[in-house]
Amino acid sequence: MTNAAPPPIVAILRGVKPTEILDIAAALVAAGIKGIEVPLNSPDPLESIGKLCDAFGDQALCGAGTVLSPQAVDDVASVGGKLIVTPNTDPEVIARAVALGLIAMPGFATPSEAFAAVKAGAKALKLFPAGSFGPGHIKAIKDVLPKDIAVYAVGGVGAANLDVWKAAGVAGIGVGGELYRPGYTAQEVGERAAALVAAWSQQ
Repeated sequence: MTNAAPPPIVAILRGVKPTEILDIAAALVAAGIKGIEVPLNSPDPLESIGKLCDAFGDQALCGAGTVLSPQAVDDVASVGGKLIVTPNTDPEVIARAVALGLIAMPGFATPSEAFAAVKAGAKALKLFPAGSFGPGHIKAIKDVLPKDIAVYAVGGVGAANLDVWKAAGVAGIGVGGELYRPGYTAQEVGERAAALVAAWSQQ
């Protein structure tokens, strides 16, 4: 499990509530998005993640974002989460996720952080915030990373600029506000998701 890469599009549902998680997730899965994370700074995130995993764990890779401690990894695993996404490079968090058989997707900015994450056991990395660094940054770092490491772009990446990121060699993207913001209906999320999936497949 830990050697698997996340799906090419991971939806970031920051601010989602337990009362809406199932409708939102259903819309995402129906549109073809197979990776869903609930950031831990959302309302009652573990409740949402538990519901998400129970209902869609067999159809999508589900888990948590903004995971900042080994204890948080344990908490996510206890409700069925399989994906551990961090905004930073914390070897202890990565190692704990790998030890539990979860997919770790740590954030990195520099080559040093990328290699520290790989050393800790990560097979998928996310450049964050990608928009601040640009596609050329990923292309250069991919030249020195092991070939089996999947690199994702998160932050400032969406349907309008997918071409440059795919040209840089990303394995996938993480998308938040373009897909979901508090107040969006499931129908709105589904329409946005379908547009993003179409844009990805056309590149």
